[in-house]
Amino acid sequence: MGIVKISDVLHDDLRLASLTMTRSINAQAEYWIKIGMLAEFHPELTYPQLVKKMMKENALTLKEMVE
Repeated sequence: MGIVKISDVLHDDLRLASLTMTRSINAQAEYWIKIGMLAEFHPELTYPQLVKKMMKENALTLKEMVE
């Protein structure tokens, strides 16, 4: 595990989103990273479709999801 440097503004956004979504700041950041990576690999899918895909394939690694 490493440290990722982000802007103060993005950190504030993470803090607000994490409170709203009842996640830790790290869990919120991880969620945004995962959903963003899936969106890049599957630009044809809508956000709800990406979430459904993530939930359905939760036990799979990202590499397995995009194959």
